[in-house]
Amino acid sequence: MIDPKLNEIFREVFSRPELAVTENTTAADIKEWDSFNHINLVMRVEEEFGISFGTKEIGQLANVGELQAAIRRKTKAS
Repeated sequence: MIDPKLNEIFREVFSRPELAVTENTTAADIKEWDSFNHINLVMRVEEEFGISFGTKEIGQLANVGELQAAIRRKTKAS
């Protein structure tokens, strides 16, 4: 199950209040998920969860489930 805060971030960044992401959701599944919105998404996630991602980490995230797992790892480590 996707963290409700993370789902809200996706809705906000992509201006789609009906959006419901799953662990398997990728950029290809969301029309508005371009490079600009990808940066906005990462910034909002970092702000909301009080974490920071490196460029390499961001490039290795293949779907929302991997993003959520990375958030969990980082929030437990801090």
